[in-house]
Amino acid sequence: MKTEFYNKKARFDYEIIESLEAGIVLTGEEIKAIRSGRVSMTASYAKIINDEVFWLGGNFLGISVPDRTKKLLLNRNQIKRFIGKTQEGGITLIPLKLYLKKGKAKIELGLGRGKKKYDKRESLKRKDQEREVARKVKL
Repeated sequence: MKTEFYNKKARFDYEIIESLEAGIVLTGEEIKAIRSGRVSMTASYAKIINDEVFWLGGNFLGISVPDRTKKLLLNRNQIKRFIGKTQEGGITLIPLKLYLKKGKAKIELGLGRGKKKYDKRESLKRKDQEREVARKVKL
Protein backbone atom coordinates (compact mmCIF):
# COMPACT_ATOMS: atom_id res chain seq x y z
CA MET A 1 0.00 0.00 0.00
CA LYS A 2 0.95 3.63 -0.43
CA THR A 3 2.57 4.97 2.75
CA GLU A 4 3.75 8.37 1.48
CA PHE A 5 1.30 11.23 1.14
CA TYR A 6 2.14 14.64 -0.31
CA ASN A 7 0.50 18.02 0.10
CA LYS A 8 0.64 18.89 -3.61
CA LYS A 9 -0.86 22.36 -3.24
CA ALA A 10 1.81 23.36 -0.71
CA ARG A 11 4.65 23.49 -3.22
CA PHE A 12 2.42 25.26 -5.74
CA ASP A 13 1.09 27.92 -3.34
CA TYR A 14 4.24 28.44 -1.26
CA GLU A 15 7.95 28.92 -1.83
CA ILE A 16 9.51 26.46 0.64
CA ILE A 17 12.47 28.01 2.47
CA GLU A 18 13.35 25.26 4.92
CA SER A 19 11.97 21.82 5.84
CA LEU A 20 12.17 19.62 8.92
CA GLU A 21 10.97 16.15 9.98
CA ALA A 22 8.70 15.76 13.01
CA GLY A 23 6.99 12.87 14.76
CA ILE A 24 3.22 12.78 15.27
CA VAL A 25 1.10 11.67 18.22
CA LEU A 26 -1.53 9.39 16.63
CA THR A 27 -4.11 6.85 17.72
CA GLY A 28 -4.17 3.24 16.52
CA GLU A 29 -7.02 3.99 14.10
CA GLU A 30 -5.00 6.76 12.47
CA ILE A 31 -1.91 4.57 12.00
CA LYS A 32 -4.12 1.90 10.39
CA ALA A 33 -5.54 4.57 8.07
CA ILE A 34 -2.00 5.58 7.03
CA ARG A 35 -1.03 1.98 6.36
CA SER A 36 -4.15 1.41 4.26
CA GLY A 37 -3.67 4.67 2.30
CA ARG A 38 -6.68 6.65 3.56
CA VAL A 39 -5.14 10.06 4.26
CA SER A 40 -5.83 13.49 2.80
CA MET A 41 -3.44 16.42 3.39
CA THR A 42 -4.78 18.97 0.90
CA ALA A 43 -6.23 21.57 3.29
CA SER A 44 -3.95 20.87 6.24
CA TYR A 45 -1.68 23.30 8.05
CA ALA A 46 0.47 23.47 11.18
CA LYS A 47 0.06 25.95 14.02
CA ILE A 48 2.08 26.83 17.12
CA ILE A 49 -0.09 27.01 20.25
CA ASN A 50 1.44 27.55 23.73
CA ASP A 51 4.96 26.59 22.58
CA GLU A 52 3.72 23.34 21.04
CA VAL A 53 3.23 22.55 17.34
CA PHE A 54 -0.05 21.03 16.15
CA TRP A 55 -1.19 19.66 12.79
CA LEU A 56 -4.70 20.74 11.84
CA GLY A 57 -6.87 19.83 8.88
CA GLY A 58 -5.22 16.51 8.11
CA ASN A 59 -8.01 14.07 7.32
CA PHE A 60 -7.92 10.33 8.03
CA LEU A 61 -10.76 8.73 6.07
CA GLY A 62 -12.92 6.00 7.56
CA ILE A 63 -12.20 6.57 11.27
CA SER A 64 -14.43 7.83 14.10
CA VAL A 65 -12.81 11.31 14.48
CA PRO A 66 -11.26 12.02 11.04
CA ASP A 67 -10.08 15.61 11.55
CA ARG A 68 -8.70 15.56 15.08
CA THR A 69 -5.91 18.03 15.97
CA LYS A 70 -2.62 16.13 16.22
CA LYS A 71 0.40 17.15 18.29
CA LEU A 72 3.76 17.17 16.52
CA LEU A 73 6.89 16.02 18.32
CA LEU A 74 9.76 18.47 17.92
CA ASN A 75 12.79 19.48 19.92
CA ARG A 76 12.35 22.63 22.09
CA ASN A 77 15.05 24.45 20.08
CA GLN A 78 13.33 23.62 16.80
CA ILE A 79 10.02 24.97 18.12
CA LYS A 80 11.69 28.20 19.24
CA ARG A 81 13.28 28.60 15.81
CA PHE A 82 9.91 28.05 14.14
CA ILE A 83 8.29 30.62 16.45
CA GLY A 84 10.97 33.16 15.54
CA LYS A 85 10.68 32.52 11.81
CA THR A 86 6.87 32.62 11.70
CA GLN A 87 6.76 35.90 13.64
CA GLU A 88 8.95 37.57 10.98
CA GLY A 89 5.86 37.95 8.85
CA GLY A 90 4.74 36.36 5.63
CA ILE A 91 6.12 32.94 6.61
CA THR A 92 3.87 30.00 7.47
CA LEU A 93 4.33 26.48 8.74
CA ILE A 94 3.10 23.96 6.15
CA PRO A 95 2.94 20.15 6.24
CA LEU A 96 4.57 18.87 3.04
CA LYS A 97 4.69 15.09 3.33
CA LEU A 98 3.41 12.32 5.63
CA TYR A 99 5.17 8.96 5.66
CA LEU A 100 6.13 5.93 7.74
CA LYS A 101 9.74 5.53 8.83
CA LYS A 102 10.69 2.35 10.71
CA GLY A 103 7.02 1.87 11.65
CA LYS A 104 6.63 5.40 13.05
CA ALA A 105 4.57 8.12 11.40
CA LYS A 106 6.59 11.20 10.43
CA ILE A 107 5.58 14.48 8.86
CA GLU A 108 7.80 16.85 6.92
CA LEU A 109 7.10 20.47 7.84
CA GLY A 110 8.20 23.37 5.71
CA LEU A 111 8.59 27.07 6.33
CA GLY A 112 6.96 28.70 3.34
CA ARG A 113 6.39 32.14 1.95
CA GLY A 114 3.24 32.58 -0.13
CA LYS A 115 3.72 32.87 -3.88
CA LYS A 116 2.17 35.69 -5.86
CA LYS A 117 -0.11 34.97 -8.81
CA TYR A 118 2.63 35.67 -11.37
CA ASP A 119 5.00 33.27 -9.56
CA LYS A 120 2.39 30.53 -9.83
CA ARG A 121 1.96 31.20 -13.55
CA GLU A 122 5.72 31.03 -14.00
CA SER A 123 5.94 27.68 -12.24
CA LEU A 124 3.10 26.31 -14.41
CA LYS A 125 4.94 27.46 -17.56
CA ARG A 126 8.14 25.79 -16.37
CA LYS A 127 6.27 22.56 -15.64
CA ASP A 128 4.66 22.61 -19.12
CA GLN A 129 8.05 23.17 -20.77
CA GLU A 130 9.58 20.27 -18.85
CA ARG A 131 6.65 18.07 -19.88
CA GLU A 132 7.13 19.02 -23.55
CA VAL A 133 10.86 18.26 -23.39
CA ALA A 134 10.11 14.88 -21.79
CA ARG A 135 7.61 14.07 -24.59
CA LYS A 136 10.11 14.99 -27.29
CA VAL A 137 12.84 12.90 -25.68
CA LYS A 138 10.43 9.98 -25.36
CA LEU A 139 9.55 10.12 -29.09
